[in-house]
Amino acid sequence: MPGRFPVIDTDIHNGIDRQRLLEFLPEPWHTRMRSGGGGHGGLGYWNPNGVYRSDAVTEDGTRIESDPVLLGREFFDVYGIEYGVLNPPAMHHGLSPEPDFAAAMCRATNDVIVHDWLPADERLLGSIVVSQSDPHQAAEEIHRLGNHPRMVQVLMGSGTHIPFGQRHFDPIYEAACAYDLPVAIHPGNEGSGIAGPPTPGGYPTTYLEWHTDLVCNYIGNLVSLLTEGTFIKFPKLRFILVEGGVAWMPPVLWRLDKNWKALRQSVPWLEALPSEYAQKHVLLTTQPVEEPENPEFLKQMLNMFDAAHMLMFSSDYPHWDGDTPDFAARIFSKELRPRVMSETARELYRLPAPVLSEAAAD
Repeated sequence: MPGRFPVIDTDIHNGIDRQRLLEFLPEPWHTRMRSGGGGHGGLGYWNPNGVYRSDAVTEDGTRIESDPVLLGREFFDVYGIEYGVLNPPAMHHGLSPEPDFAAAMCRATNDVIVHDWLPADERLLGSIVVSQSDPHQAAEEIHRLGNHPRMVQVLMGSGTHIPFGQRHFDPIYEAACAYDLPVAIHPGNEGSGIAGPPTPGGYPTTYLEWHTDLVCNYIGNLVSLLTEGTFIKFPKLRFILVEGGVAWMPPVLWRLDKNWKALRQSVPWLEALPSEYAQKHVLLTTQPVEEPENPEFLKQMLNMFDAAHMLMFSSDYPHWDGDTPDFAARIFSKELRPRVMSETARELYRLPAPVLSEAAAD
């Protein structure tokens, strides 16, 4: 596998050592965390597979994602990953009812990434995690770290109390654009904290329902971003829908384009089809890509939108349903594979061209 083609992984979940986090937390948050006050929890659904892969450990039982050296040796080296974007767990604080605590936790997490993880391996790239519950503090955090050459995007949890296209979030987008940073959202906190129910129909009964219904939240946020004119106000903004599925995109855009033609008076700022804005500004990641019984069905869906410029590989390592690069690459045609597996991400994050071995070049 290593060397066959370049791989850039856009979604890796590294662990954050609690004791190290405490070293970057100021008072009163330091004392709070030390005494066990970690904030609101999730909804408590039971996942029979657990959250993390049971095999993502070393012989002595150490979790691979807990250490940058182990992550490099046991994952990057094994699969020939050129770069990997770290999406740490602090994004879930974005729905805390305590905005100052949430902002402090995000800042401390970012400091751990900058001080401990990025210096350990030049292949690691960081995300500036911010809390969407207070866009002004989020913007301050982006300004604090936006010039760091290896903090390559802004990251928020995809759960929210109002859709991400509403002007409430404009300070985040304005700050991100000041540093040419894309903004990414990642699932996991839908229905928790100050968010409403995780689906338009209310609260599901099982993790199976909740996990399947995550796409509903992504559809709502995509339509909001497009119709509210976010990409007109911020023409440089690129928005990444991480881990939200792929095949739903074409029919949603078809429906939105059709409705826009009849209802465009309600959004006079849109001067083109919503799908045209999506093509220029929105990206998806592969994991969890849909897997129909007939693989040709997915290939047909990939031909129905600009997958070559809107889709990027992600492993979701080390989560239970993650995809290794070789598993994901088989889905894509020979022509599409280089774009999805590395080149779209390389352009988005402004990464240098790969240095290929002679064998790979042949």
